[in-house]
Amino acid sequence: MTQLLSLFLATLVAAILASAPPGLLNVNAAKVSVEKGKKNGIVFSLGIALMVMFQAYLAVRIAKFLSRNPEVISWLMKSAILIFAALAIFFFLKARKQQQDRITVHHGTYKSSFTKGLFLAALNLLQIPFYSALNTFFHAKKIMNFEILDEVLFILAAGLGTFLVMYSYVFFFNKMETKSTRFSKNSNYILSGLMVVLLVVTLIRLFNG
Repeated sequence: MTQLLSLFLATLVAAILASAPPGLLNVNAAKVSVEKGKKNGIVFSLGIALMVMFQAYLAVRIAKFLSRNPEVISWLMKSAILIFAALAIFFFLKARKQQQDRITVHHGTYKSSFTKGLFLAALNLLQIPFYSALNTFFHAKKIMNFEILDEVLFILAAGLGTFLVMYSYVFFFNKMETKSTRFSKNSNYILSGLMVVLLVVTLIRLFNG
């Protein structure tokens, strides 16, 4: 029982720490909250959390495979470079266009917010090697055994930790009503800059790895 609790808490903390720095997902969660309302931001965050749980499931399944085939991680990172570059251009162009428009709150459908959360989280390919490495580390430290209950707790903790961070961004920016318009107008520039940073970091990790 102690081992299961340690596994859950350790995975929860790791997921929170991994999701906390401003990035594609949490900045978008704040953006959705500002532009479409808090409830849409929460639904968007649920979509992200569900996709992270799926990615954590894949990570558990392929942890051993990745450890024996490091070229797979290299392929994922190369794919991430192309995605980050495309997203940086997309958000920059969207920001330029948005500067000319007046920002209003559009209460979109919850389904569209949920789907958008799933889609953006799916683009974050680095989640899979991250949780695979975490899974391997826990196994080496005897925190995790490759049993069904261990895997379920690992996956649930990854999703819960991610959701808590997304909800924090949604709640914080939704409360900043006086700055909502400014944030909404600049959020795409912020996202574009973040994509450039992630692209550079990924390139450094790829060529130094």
